[in-house]
Amino acid sequence: MAASTAVHRACATMERTNQWAVAMEIPSDIVIHVGDATFPLHKFTLVSKSGYIRRKVVELDRSDLRKLELNGIPGGADAFEKAARFCYGVNFEISVQNVAALLCAAEWLEMTEKTSDGNLVARAEEFLSRPPSARFPARSPFSSHARGFFPSRRNTGSFSAALKPSDPSPLPAPKTLSTAIVVFASKSLPDLLPLSSGGSRGPSSYPSTDRARQRGFLESLVAILSTNRDTPLPVGFLCCLLRAAIFLESSTASCREVERRISFALDEAAVGDLMTIAFDYSGQRLTDLDSIRRIVTGFSEREVVGAVAQRAARTVDSFIAEIATEEELAVSKFAGIAGALSKAARRFDDDLYRAVDIYLKAHPGLDEIEREKACSVMDPLRLSYEARLHASQNKRLPLQVVLHALYYDQLKLRSGGAEEAPLAVRSGRGRAEEALAKENEALRSELARMKLYLVDMQKVPGNGVKALMPPVSEIATGSKKTTFFSSVSRKLGKLNPFRQGSKDTSSIEESGGVDLTKPRRRRFSLS
Repeated sequence: MAASTAVHRACATMERTNQWAVAMEIPSDIVIHVGDATFPLHKFTLVSKSGYIRRKVVELDRSDLRKLELNGIPGGADAFEKAARFCYGVNFEISVQNVAALLCAAEWLEMTEKTSDGNLVARAEEFLSRPPSARFPARSPFSSHARGFFPSRRNTGSFSAALKPSDPSPLPAPKTLSTAIVVFASKSLPDLLPLSSGGSRGPSSYPSTDRARQRGFLESLVAILSTNRDTPLPVGFLCCLLRAAIFLESSTASCREVERRISFALDEAAVGDLMTIAFDYSGQRLTDLDSIRRIVTGFSEREVVGAVAQRAARTVDSFIAEIATEEELAVSKFAGIAGALSKAARRFDDDLYRAVDIYLKAHPGLDEIEREKACSVMDPLRLSYEARLHASQNKRLPLQVVLHALYYDQLKLRSGGAEEAPLAVRSGRGRAEEALAKENEALRSELARMKLYLVDMQKVPGNGVKALMPPVSEIATGSKKTTFFSSVSRKLGKLNPFRQGSKDTSSIEESGGVDLTKPRRRRFSLS
């Protein structure tokens, strides 16, 4: 039924156009196709008012041009019919029902004052500049007609003002309005914005004129998005909108506005939404991580705490873990995104440690300074017991991070205040703590020996290998501290009645004599 109505309307439009075109008694030299409608018209009449048609005729540079398709014009055949009537000087009425489509079609056809004085855009804007009581009756249906065309306007000043009726009761519900914006934008840019949950198909190679037209459409859409918190747009759609703005090289103001809106809803975003911004349409190459960093920074500046901040932190940590395997991901980019969130947003840094470990594993060629910079985004003292146990044995981490984890566990062991481990780990925790304590003690001993070795190297002039070793005399004659038990032991030894007789060895046979020679003292070696 709807299809037959549309065909009947197109036929009626073509019939009316043919009547006043034939009335000029000049054969038509160009045929305009708008959807299913066909308009036989005259070039000289159209190019005098429409800058778009004039440019198309010049670009094609063919005098025998007979056909031109205008399938993307807002308002379709009805709007083009009125624009063509204006070019031929045929009178028609501008009303609240057709002014929205007429104004958008006139902008699309570039029927501005730059092309011709008193052109159609000026006529439509003059109608909109009238007082509301004169142009719109009570409960005017203008808003319902205008909502379908307002994104096509490049200059949204007067048009946005026209969208504010005196009686707001006819306006649609906020959720309905948000859905309408998403659907209209997706249909207007099908290759750049997703048509459904399946995502977009990806852009093809656009001519420069079409690319500029799409850029103007997107910037106009961003400029008139509602600032009301009660009408939020889906964060997935906003991420796709930002990717399209980056691809079309839209203005910085438009990109920053979309980034700001995403930062307000970062806790509702999924990892795939952030991946949409970071990668190109093929999904193979990282394109823009600076936008991600600004989004995360904007969320952090709001100082959100609690469950909302934790949800956002989990999303960001999962995102950087996903992109950590990319070869072109620099340390500065990785640390910039991971460190943009405040410390209070995370309860533990386990997810962040996982992302850091994946990044270090995927980039084995990093030097010590770069590895320390990648690890600087996390705090080893904020890791859970299992994560610290893994970090203490992780050879990919810098030595300083490992020492932090070991030192924290040693303090916990000495104070007896280690946190409770899960039930599955609690049974074998005693053996793990004992092994960890032995490892810590061995590490401290090794560090002490290395410190003594370095001190001796500074004191002795290095002329030979022996001169670099610790002096044997210092080790051999090293005095021990006198303790209470040792002093008591010596005093009791003097009172031993068998002490003097112990030196008499005359009764011992020489054949079975015992070698009482004092053993040689051997110096310690670091090898």
